[in-house]
Amino acid sequence: MSAFLTPQYVRTTPEGILWEPSERWVRGRTGEITVVDSRHPVLVWEPGRPVPLYAFPREEIRADLLRPAQNPPLGTHSGSQIFYDLEIGGEVLENAAWTFPADDLADHIAFEWFQRSGKGLDHWYEEEEEIFIHPRDPHKRVDALPSSRHVKVEINGTVVADTNRPVVLFETGLPVRYYIPREDVRLDLLVHTDHTSGCPYKGTAEYWSRQGDADAPPNLAWSYPHPLPAVAGIERLIAFYNEAVDITVDGEVLERPVTAFSTTLLERPAT
Repeated sequence: MSAFLTPQYVRTTPEGILWEPSERWVRGRTGEITVVDSRHPVLVWEPGRPVPLYAFPREEIRADLLRPAQNPPLGTHSGSQIFYDLEIGGEVLENAAWTFPADDLADHIAFEWFQRSGKGLDHWYEEEEEIFIHPRDPHKRVDALPSSRHVKVEINGTVVADTNRPVVLFETGLPVRYYIPREDVRLDLLVHTDHTSGCPYKGTAEYWSRQGDADAPPNLAWSYPHPLPAVAGIERLIAFYNEAVDITVDGEVLERPVTAFSTTLLERPAT
């Protein structure tokens, strides 16, 4: 099968891997070295993983920088067949790339993203825009809509935010998030932390914890000081994890959702 695939539809391999050709121009770098320069990338969804990754035709990567992995991991990336170390300028990045067992993807190689796993390529671009953490899912929407709903946020019975001018963010697969102007947030009850996170749809977030409340998980509120253009309306507004606080919207107390954040919030160290 040709490495250059004709876009048709999402396909499923016998191993349960979903994949779909993309027409985006994708580049991946480590330092100043371009390792991937692809106009025929493939989006891959591994079983049990909610976000996609890219795989690339061998012809569109610097295969001369790959070496068979000296210590290949077990049980990762859908039973991948071969792992590679990436050697650049005398530095070796272990298990930075791999193949899939599926025949459909046999001529393709995927790479780790440093900002997601702590190893691999550290800068990625779609066309001329840098992207972070993982590729954006073409089947996912993120909409930030100004609203006049009355939103009240409480942490263990204390009101920390009250507004009639939120921006409501709808993101496929996640609870609705309510972004609140800073003027309507009791910042005196919060403390800014060193924690940050990145999102391919929204940008880089800064965080706050509840001051003097040991029962509240750390880093339960966040803001995007410089959001990506698609969600510019949330700039500098503050949101709270529905999983950790009590949110009342137009008089109705929302049920706390159970998501992956329900666990990770409790695991985060206070900073």
